[in-house]
Amino acid sequence: MKWNELLIRYGEMSLKGRNRNYFIRKLKKNIEAALSDLDSVQLIAERDRMFLYADDSNDMNSAIERLPSVFGIQSFSPVAKCEPNLTDIYKKALEVIGSDETEGKSFKVEIKRTDKKFPYVTSELQQMIGGHVLRNFPGLHVDVKKPTILLNVGIREDGAYLTSKVYAGAGGMPVGSNGKSLLMLSGGIDSPVAGYLMMKRGVAIDAIHFESPPFTSDLATRKVMDLAEKLSSFGSPVKLHIIPFTELQQMISKQIPDEELMTTTRRMMLRIADKVRVQANALGIVTGESLGQVASQTLESLTAINEVTSTPILRPLISADKLEIIALAEKIDTYSISVRPYEDCCTVFKPSNPKTRPRIEKVAYFESFIDFEPFIEEVVKARRVVDFPSQKDEKFTDLL
Repeated sequence: MKWNELLIRYGEMSLKGRNRNYFIRKLKKNIEAALSDLDSVQLIAERDRMFLYADDSNDMNSAIERLPSVFGIQSFSPVAKCEPNLTDIYKKALEVIGSDETEGKSFKVEIKRTDKKFPYVTSELQQMIGGHVLRNFPGLHVDVKKPTILLNVGIREDGAYLTSKVYAGAGGMPVGSNGKSLLMLSGGIDSPVAGYLMMKRGVAIDAIHFESPPFTSDLATRKVMDLAEKLSSFGSPVKLHIIPFTELQQMISKQIPDEELMTTTRRMMLRIADKVRVQANALGIVTGESLGQVASQTLESLTAINEVTSTPILRPLISADKLEIIALAEKIDTYSISVRPYEDCCTVFKPSNPKTRPRIEKVAYFESFIDFEPFIEEVVKARRVVDFPSQKDEKFTDLL
Protein backbone atom coordinates (compact mmCIF):
# COMPACT_ATOMS: atom_id res chain seq x y z
CA MET A 1 0.00 0.00 0.00
CA LYS A 2 1.03 3.63 -0.34
CA TRP A 3 2.19 5.11 2.96
CA ASN A 4 1.88 8.88 3.37
CA GLU A 5 2.44 9.19 7.11
CA LEU A 6 5.19 8.21 9.56
CA LEU A 7 4.86 7.89 13.31
CA ILE A 8 8.15 8.90 14.99
CA ARG A 9 8.80 7.72 18.55
CA TYR A 10 11.19 9.60 20.80
CA GLY A 11 14.27 8.07 22.41
CA GLU A 12 15.51 8.72 25.93
CA MET A 13 14.36 12.33 25.70
CA SER A 14 10.87 10.97 26.44
CA LEU A 15 12.11 10.64 30.03
CA LYS A 16 12.69 14.38 30.32
CA GLY A 17 10.32 16.34 32.52
CA ARG A 18 9.81 20.06 32.26
CA ASN A 19 12.50 20.36 29.58
CA ARG A 20 10.89 17.85 27.22
CA ASN A 21 9.53 20.53 24.85
CA TYR A 22 13.05 21.93 24.43
CA PHE A 23 14.35 18.54 23.27
CA ILE A 24 11.34 17.99 21.01
CA ARG A 25 11.93 21.34 19.31
CA LYS A 26 15.59 20.43 18.75
CA LEU A 27 14.63 17.07 17.25
CA LYS A 28 12.03 18.63 14.97
CA LYS A 29 14.57 21.18 13.75
CA ASN A 30 17.14 18.44 13.06
CA ILE A 31 14.66 16.28 11.16
CA GLU A 32 13.61 19.29 9.09
CA ALA A 33 17.27 19.96 8.28
CA ALA A 34 17.85 16.32 7.26
CA LEU A 35 14.80 16.42 4.96
CA SER A 36 15.06 20.03 3.81
CA ASP A 37 15.11 19.15 0.09
CA LEU A 38 11.88 17.11 0.27
CA ASP A 39 9.19 19.59 -0.68
CA SER A 40 6.10 17.60 0.31
CA VAL A 41 7.24 16.70 3.83
CA GLN A 42 5.46 18.19 6.84
CA LEU A 43 6.15 17.56 10.54
CA ILE A 44 3.77 17.84 13.47
CA ALA A 45 5.33 17.38 16.91
CA GLU A 46 3.37 16.24 19.95
CA ARG A 47 4.47 15.61 23.51
CA ASP A 48 4.89 11.85 23.15
CA ARG A 49 5.40 11.39 19.39
CA MET A 50 5.87 13.16 16.08
CA PHE A 51 4.07 12.69 12.78
CA LEU A 52 5.62 13.12 9.35
CA TYR A 53 3.41 13.56 6.30
CA ALA A 54 4.47 13.38 2.64
CA ASP A 55 2.19 13.52 -0.41
CA ASP A 56 4.98 12.40 -2.73
CA SER A 57 5.91 8.69 -2.44
CA ASN A 58 9.53 9.42 -3.43
CA ASP A 59 9.78 11.93 -0.59
CA MET A 60 8.35 9.34 1.80
CA ASN A 61 10.91 6.75 0.70
CA SER A 62 13.73 9.28 1.10
CA ALA A 63 12.51 10.16 4.59
CA ILE A 64 12.48 6.48 5.58
CA GLU A 65 16.10 6.17 4.35
CA ARG A 66 17.36 9.25 6.23
CA LEU A 67 15.57 9.13 9.58
CA PRO A 68 17.69 6.25 11.00
CA SER A 69 20.64 8.68 11.07
CA VAL A 70 18.90 11.38 13.11
CA PHE A 71 19.72 11.20 16.82
CA GLY A 72 16.83 11.42 19.24
CA ILE A 73 14.58 8.98 17.37
CA GLN A 74 13.94 5.66 19.10
CA SER A 75 11.99 4.13 16.20
CA PHE A 76 9.52 5.08 13.49
CA SER A 77 6.79 3.38 11.52
CA PRO A 78 4.85 4.08 8.33
CA VAL A 79 1.24 4.27 9.50
CA ALA A 80 -2.22 4.16 7.99
CA LYS A 81 -4.83 6.32 9.69
CA CYS A 82 -8.60 5.77 9.71
CA GLU A 83 -11.65 6.80 11.69
CA PRO A 84 -11.79 5.21 15.17
CA ASN A 85 -14.57 2.74 14.50
CA LEU A 86 -14.51 -1.02 13.93
CA THR A 87 -15.64 -0.91 10.31
CA ASP A 88 -12.82 1.38 9.22
CA ILE A 89 -10.26 -0.37 11.43
CA TYR A 90 -11.16 -3.75 9.88
CA LYS A 91 -10.74 -2.35 6.38
CA LYS A 92 -7.46 -0.62 7.14
CA ALA A 93 -6.07 -3.70 8.93
CA LEU A 94 -6.51 -5.76 5.76
CA GLU A 95 -4.72 -3.09 3.70
CA VAL A 96 -1.79 -2.98 6.14
CA ILE A 97 -1.45 -6.76 6.45
CA GLY A 98 -1.82 -7.13 2.70
CA SER A 99 1.20 -4.88 2.11
CA ASP A 100 3.39 -7.83 3.19
CA GLU A 101 3.68 -11.38 1.87
CA THR A 102 1.45 -13.40 4.19
CA GLU A 103 1.48 -17.02 3.01
CA GLY A 104 2.81 -19.32 5.73
CA LYS A 105 3.64 -16.44 8.10
CA SER A 106 2.56 -15.79 11.67
CA PHE A 107 1.04 -12.64 13.09
CA LYS A 108 -0.11 -10.97 16.26
CA VAL A 109 -2.30 -7.96 16.99
CA GLU A 110 -1.20 -5.46 19.63
CA ILE A 111 -3.57 -2.72 20.78
CA LYS A 112 -2.78 0.59 22.45
CA ARG A 113 -6.06 2.21 23.43
CA THR A 114 -5.47 5.71 24.79
CA ASP A 115 -9.09 6.66 24.02
CA LYS A 116 -10.75 5.01 27.03
CA LYS A 117 -14.19 5.90 25.69
CA PHE A 118 -13.77 3.45 22.82
CA PRO A 119 -16.54 0.82 23.30
CA TYR A 120 -14.27 -2.28 23.41
CA VAL A 121 -11.50 -3.25 25.79
CA THR A 122 -8.05 -4.24 24.55
CA SER A 123 -8.48 -8.03 24.77
CA GLU A 124 -11.77 -7.88 22.83
CA LEU A 125 -10.21 -5.76 20.13
CA GLN A 126 -7.28 -8.17 19.73
CA GLN A 127 -9.64 -11.09 19.21
CA MET A 128 -11.99 -9.22 16.90
CA ILE A 129 -9.32 -7.69 14.65
CA GLY A 130 -7.20 -10.87 14.70
CA GLY A 131 -10.20 -12.98 13.73
CA HIS A 132 -11.06 -10.62 10.90
CA VAL A 133 -7.51 -10.84 9.56
CA LEU A 134 -7.47 -14.64 9.76
CA ARG A 135 -10.74 -14.95 7.85
CA ASN A 136 -9.33 -12.85 5.01
CA PHE A 137 -5.77 -14.26 4.97
CA PRO A 138 -6.08 -18.04 5.45
CA GLY A 139 -2.31 -18.48 4.90
CA LEU A 140 -1.60 -16.68 8.18
CA HIS A 141 -1.52 -18.22 11.65
CA VAL A 142 -1.33 -16.68 15.12
CA ASP A 143 1.91 -16.61 17.13
CA VAL A 144 1.75 -14.42 20.24
CA LYS A 145 5.45 -14.91 21.17
CA LYS A 146 7.49 -14.44 17.98
CA PRO A 147 5.17 -13.34 15.17
CA THR A 148 6.56 -12.64 11.71
CA ILE A 149 4.08 -9.79 11.29
CA LEU A 150 3.12 -7.58 14.23
CA LEU A 151 0.04 -5.47 13.58
CA ASN A 152 0.05 -2.49 15.92
CA VAL A 153 -3.24 -0.64 16.32
CA GLY A 154 -3.30 2.60 18.26
CA ILE A 155 -6.74 3.98 19.05
CA ARG A 156 -6.81 7.65 19.97
CA GLU A 157 -9.53 10.27 20.07
CA ASP A 158 -8.45 11.73 16.72
CA GLY A 159 -8.29 8.39 14.90
CA ALA A 160 -6.95 4.86 14.70
CA TYR A 161 -3.32 4.33 13.62
CA LEU A 162 -2.22 1.00 12.16
CA THR A 163 1.23 -0.25 11.21
CA SER A 164 3.06 -3.54 10.69
CA LYS A 165 6.58 -2.12 10.25
CA VAL A 166 8.99 -0.68 12.81
CA TYR A 167 12.32 0.87 11.79
CA ALA A 168 15.02 1.38 14.41
CA GLY A 169 16.20 4.93 15.02
CA ALA A 170 19.64 6.14 16.07
CA GLY A 171 18.58 6.72 19.69
CA GLY A 172 20.49 9.18 21.82
CA MET A 173 19.70 12.88 22.16
CA PRO A 174 18.92 15.47 19.47
CA VAL A 175 22.14 17.06 18.23
CA GLY A 176 22.53 20.52 19.74
CA SER A 177 20.49 19.78 22.85
CA ASN A 178 23.70 19.44 24.94
CA GLY A 179 25.71 22.34 23.58
CA LYS A 180 28.52 22.46 21.04
CA SER A 181 32.14 21.29 20.88
CA LEU A 182 35.04 21.40 18.45
CA LEU A 183 36.17 18.04 17.02
CA MET A 184 39.84 17.57 16.10
CA LEU A 185 39.34 15.69 12.83
CA SER A 186 42.58 14.11 11.63
CA GLY A 187 41.32 11.95 8.78
CA GLY A 188 42.05 8.68 10.58
CA ILE A 189 39.61 6.07 11.82
CA ASP A 190 39.18 7.30 15.39
CA SER A 191 38.25 10.99 15.25
CA PRO A 192 35.08 10.72 13.12
CA VAL A 193 33.83 7.95 15.41
CA ALA A 194 34.46 10.22 18.40
CA GLY A 195 32.49 12.97 16.67
CA TYR A 196 29.63 10.59 15.99
CA LEU A 197 29.46 9.48 19.63
CA MET A 198 29.38 13.07 20.89
CA MET A 199 26.62 13.92 18.42
CA LYS A 200 24.68 10.95 19.75
CA ARG A 201 24.83 12.54 23.20
CA GLY A 202 23.28 15.72 21.80
CA VAL A 203 26.50 17.70 21.20
CA ALA A 204 26.65 19.75 18.01
CA ILE A 205 30.13 19.84 16.49
CA ASP A 206 32.38 22.01 14.44
CA ALA A 207 35.53 20.27 13.21
CA ILE A 208 39.12 21.44 12.89
CA HIS A 209 41.75 19.93 10.60
CA PHE A 210 45.47 20.74 10.23
CA GLU A 211 46.94 20.54 6.73
CA SER A 212 50.64 20.87 5.86
CA PRO A 213 51.10 21.17 2.11
CA PRO A 214 53.21 20.07 0.31
CA PHE A 215 53.85 17.38 2.96
CA THR A 216 50.15 16.56 2.94
CA SER A 217 48.21 16.34 -0.31
CA ASP A 218 44.94 17.79 -1.55
CA LEU A 219 43.61 14.24 -1.46
CA ALA A 220 44.22 14.13 2.29
CA THR A 221 42.18 17.30 2.71
CA ARG A 222 39.45 15.93 0.45
CA LYS A 223 39.30 12.83 2.67
CA VAL A 224 38.70 14.99 5.76
CA MET A 225 36.05 17.00 3.95
CA ASP A 226 34.24 13.80 3.02
CA LEU A 227 34.35 12.74 6.69
CA ALA A 228 32.92 16.12 7.77
CA GLU A 229 30.15 15.75 5.21
CA LYS A 230 29.40 12.24 6.47
CA LEU A 231 29.14 13.53 10.05
CA SER A 232 26.75 16.25 8.89
CA SER A 233 24.31 13.52 7.82
CA PHE A 234 23.57 12.65 11.46
CA GLY A 235 21.06 15.40 12.01
CA SER A 236 23.12 18.59 12.24
CA PRO A 237 25.30 20.69 9.89
CA VAL A 238 29.06 20.75 10.48
CA LYS A 239 31.55 23.57 9.92
CA LEU A 240 35.07 22.42 9.04
CA HIS A 241 37.92 24.78 10.00
CA ILE A 242 41.05 24.01 7.93
CA ILE A 243 44.29 25.28 9.49
CA PRO A 244 47.40 26.01 7.34
CA PHE A 245 49.94 24.31 9.59
CA THR A 246 53.06 23.92 7.42
CA GLU A 247 55.15 26.87 8.60
CA LEU A 248 54.37 26.37 12.26
CA GLN A 249 54.96 22.63 12.05
CA GLN A 250 58.37 23.15 10.39
CA MET A 251 59.27 25.62 13.13
CA ILE A 252 58.35 23.07 15.79
CA SER A 253 60.38 20.42 13.99
CA LYS A 254 63.49 22.61 13.98
CA GLN A 255 63.23 23.76 17.60
CA ILE A 256 62.02 20.68 19.49
CA PRO A 257 64.08 17.46 19.90
CA ASP A 258 62.63 14.42 18.10
CA GLU A 259 61.58 12.59 21.23
CA GLU A 260 59.47 15.57 22.41
CA LEU A 261 58.28 16.59 18.94
CA MET A 262 54.91 14.83 19.00
CA THR A 263 54.02 16.24 22.42
CA THR A 264 54.75 19.82 21.40
CA THR A 265 52.96 19.39 18.07
CA ARG A 266 49.84 18.21 19.90
CA ARG A 267 50.13 21.04 22.40
CA MET A 268 50.29 23.62 19.60
CA MET A 269 47.32 22.01 17.87
CA LEU A 270 45.37 22.20 21.09
CA ARG A 271 46.27 25.86 21.59
CA ILE A 272 45.08 26.61 18.06
CA ALA A 273 41.93 24.55 18.52
CA ASP A 274 41.15 26.40 21.74
CA LYS A 275 41.20 29.76 19.96
CA VAL A 276 38.99 28.45 17.16
CA ARG A 277 36.67 26.95 19.79
CA VAL A 278 36.14 30.38 21.35
CA GLN A 279 35.34 31.96 17.98
CA ALA A 280 32.98 29.08 17.15
CA ASN A 281 31.12 29.47 20.48
CA ALA A 282 31.94 25.87 21.42
CA LEU A 283 32.25 24.71 25.02
CA GLY A 284 34.66 21.78 24.69
CA ILE A 285 37.19 20.06 22.43
CA VAL A 286 36.63 16.49 21.24
CA THR A 287 39.44 14.09 20.28
CA GLY A 288 39.58 10.50 19.07
CA GLU A 289 42.26 9.49 21.57
CA SER A 290 42.19 5.99 23.07
CA LEU A 291 44.32 5.33 26.12
CA GLY A 292 47.59 3.58 25.28
CA GLN A 293 46.89 3.25 21.56
CA VAL A 294 49.93 5.32 20.49
CA ALA A 295 52.78 7.14 22.21
CA SER A 296 50.89 10.43 22.47
CA GLN A 297 47.96 8.73 24.18
CA THR A 298 49.54 7.56 27.43
CA LEU A 299 48.32 9.19 30.64
CA GLU A 300 51.62 11.07 30.93
CA SER A 301 51.36 12.34 27.33
CA LEU A 302 47.73 13.34 27.69
CA THR A 303 48.57 15.22 30.89
CA ALA A 304 51.40 17.11 29.18
CA ILE A 305 49.19 17.96 26.20
CA ASN A 306 46.24 19.05 28.35
CA GLU A 307 48.45 21.43 30.31
CA VAL A 308 48.08 24.19 27.68
CA THR A 309 44.34 24.68 28.24
CA SER A 310 41.65 24.58 30.91
CA THR A 311 38.97 23.79 28.33
CA PRO A 312 37.22 20.42 28.83
CA ILE A 313 38.76 17.79 26.54
CA LEU A 314 36.16 15.16 25.67
CA ARG A 315 37.52 11.72 24.75
CA PRO A 316 34.59 9.35 24.11
CA LEU A 317 36.93 6.59 22.86
CA ILE A 318 39.33 6.68 25.79
CA SER A 319 38.59 3.09 26.92
CA ALA A 320 37.78 1.55 23.51
CA ASP A 321 40.13 -0.82 21.72
CA LYS A 322 40.92 -0.55 18.02
CA LEU A 323 38.64 -3.38 16.91
CA GLU A 324 35.68 -1.76 18.69
CA ILE A 325 36.45 1.56 17.02
CA ILE A 326 36.79 -0.04 13.58
CA ALA A 327 33.48 -1.86 14.01
CA LEU A 328 31.72 1.40 14.81
CA ALA A 329 33.46 3.20 11.94
CA GLU A 330 32.15 0.52 9.58
CA LYS A 331 28.67 0.84 11.05
CA ILE A 332 28.51 4.61 10.48
CA ASP A 333 30.17 4.33 7.05
CA THR A 334 33.29 6.39 7.77
CA TYR A 335 35.80 3.51 7.72
CA SER A 336 36.16 3.31 3.92
CA ILE A 337 36.89 7.05 3.82
CA SER A 338 39.34 7.00 6.74
CA VAL A 339 41.48 4.22 5.25
CA ARG A 340 42.19 6.08 2.02
CA PRO A 341 46.02 6.10 1.85
CA TYR A 342 46.64 9.82 2.25
CA GLU A 343 48.75 10.90 5.23
CA ASP A 344 47.92 13.69 7.66
CA CYS A 345 50.45 16.12 9.11
CA CYS A 346 51.01 14.10 12.29
CA THR A 347 51.97 11.04 10.26
CA VAL A 348 54.46 12.70 7.91
CA PHE A 349 56.30 14.43 10.78
CA LYS A 350 56.15 11.45 13.12
CA PRO A 351 59.44 10.89 15.03
CA SER A 352 60.97 7.41 15.15
CA ASN A 353 61.12 7.23 18.97
CA PRO A 354 58.54 9.56 20.55
CA LYS A 355 58.45 10.00 24.31
CA THR A 356 55.69 8.01 25.95
CA ARG A 357 56.17 9.68 29.33
CA PRO A 358 57.08 13.32 28.62
CA ARG A 359 57.78 15.71 31.47
CA ILE A 360 55.88 18.97 31.27
CA GLU A 361 58.83 21.02 32.56
CA LYS A 362 61.14 19.65 29.87
CA VAL A 363 58.64 20.19 27.05
CA ALA A 364 57.93 23.73 28.24
CA TYR A 365 61.67 24.45 28.42
CA PHE A 366 62.24 23.62 24.73
CA GLU A 367 59.14 25.59 23.75
CA SER A 368 60.29 28.66 25.70
CA PHE A 369 62.93 29.61 23.10
CA ILE A 370 60.23 30.71 20.62
CA ASP A 371 57.16 32.86 21.19
CA PHE A 372 54.63 30.69 19.37
CA GLU A 373 51.64 32.92 20.15
CA PRO A 374 51.92 35.26 17.10
CA PHE A 375 52.18 32.27 14.77
CA ILE A 376 49.19 30.63 16.41
CA GLU A 377 47.16 33.82 15.99
CA GLU A 378 48.23 34.01 12.34
CA VAL A 379 47.10 30.50 11.38
CA VAL A 380 43.80 30.95 13.20
CA LYS A 381 43.11 34.06 11.12
CA ALA A 382 44.23 32.33 7.91
CA ARG A 383 41.98 29.28 8.28
CA ARG A 384 39.35 28.30 5.71
CA VAL A 385 35.86 27.40 6.85
CA VAL A 386 33.66 25.03 4.85
CA ASP A 387 30.03 24.33 5.72
CA PHE A 388 28.51 20.87 5.33
CA PRO A 389 26.31 19.58 3.87
CA SER A 390 25.42 22.74 1.95
CA GLN A 391 28.81 23.99 0.79
CA LYS A 392 31.65 22.39 -1.14
CA ASP A 393 35.21 23.63 -1.63
CA GLU A 394 35.54 23.57 -5.41
CA LYS A 395 39.30 23.05 -5.18
CA PHE A 396 38.74 19.53 -3.86
CA THR A 397 35.48 18.51 -5.56
CA ASP A 398 36.85 16.47 -8.46
CA LEU A 399 39.97 14.93 -6.95
CA LEU A 400 38.58 11.39 -6.78
